[in-house]
Amino acid sequence: MTLNWKIGGLLLGLVFFAAVLLVKPIGVSTQFVILDGIIADVANPDLVTQTDEGYTSTNAYLAKSNGKYAKSVANPLNYSFVFVIAMVVGGFLSVMLRGGLDKAERTMPALWRANFGDSAVKRNIATFVGGFIVLYGARLAGGCTSGHMMSGMMQTSLSGYIFAAGAFAAAVPVALMLYKKEA
Repeated sequence: MTLNWKIGGLLLGLVFFAAVLLVKPIGVSTQFVILDGIIADVANPDLVTQTDEGYTSTNAYLAKSNGKYAKSVANPLNYSFVFVIAMVVGGFLSVMLRGGLDKAERTMPALWRANFGDSAVKRNIATFVGGFIVLYGARLAGGCTSGHMMSGMMQTSLSGYIFAAGAFAAAVPVALMLYKKEA
């Protein structure tokens, strides 16, 4: 069972619209920094402290914005962090509803097979490395695709349009280089 890309795009747009309307724009890359902070705070309980003025941290990044990120580390059950957890759970449920992990490996996209072979391990490593590069770039840019491009463009932010142009200017040539063979 596959979801038509037009229906999927419409549903994604409605989710983004509802999120902006009801709560705030969607952005997820910062939540990986918050997760790092939660883990580091377990190892070093002095990392985040609460003061009369709010929260602060011995880590400069967590302390910036008047301790906004330090507060998220101290109280992780906030909208953004729960949203990221829900994305992971939703992805897992989607795989399970489609037949499980074994079927996911058997139904590897034909385009991938044509260019890189049948190795599930190779595909998982490539996926991890690609995800790491994207996350590193997102933190370097101060936000991710969902924050800059999707939420940003929806709010008619110039930076959102510039980010989208840069993302496609990089993605199209890389895809053409990687996927030379057709399925």
